[in-house]
Amino acid sequence: MPTPSMEDYIEQIYLLIENKGYARVSDIAEALSVHPSSVTKMVQKLDKDDYLVYEKYRGLVLTPKGNKVGKRLVYRHELLEQFLTVIGVKDEHIYEDVEGIEHHLSWDSIDRIGDLVQYFEEDKKRVEELRFIQNRSE
Repeated sequence: MPTPSMEDYIEQIYLLIENKGYARVSDIAEALSVHPSSVTKMVQKLDKDDYLVYEKYRGLVLTPKGNKVGKRLVYRHELLEQFLTVIGVKDEHIYEDVEGIEHHLSWDSIDRIGDLVQYFEEDKKRVEELRFIQNRSE
């Protein structure tokens, strides 16, 4: 099981590969606001744990295991953003809030949040009722 820090790297590597077709140490460092040397150390650990294959000066690719984990982590992040949007959290707080909570929830909790998002999105009247309750309590 990857640590929260490992998850951040896997998620970012997955996104870079999805968006650019590749992930370089410098790209990862910039995206995560860390030093390239920190990325190199983590990439070596992720290689050792079979999440990716890293060849010095040649780049890296996610293994099937790393790709599966990366996809799931991106799903978790996007679902939590969607959830916070549905429940009315202001846009300027969503990213930071997701970053603060995503590593602290079990996958069972993530699945239940997914159920709740689906419940609200299946009938927009439910969202309107929630907004009514929120406006009434302010």
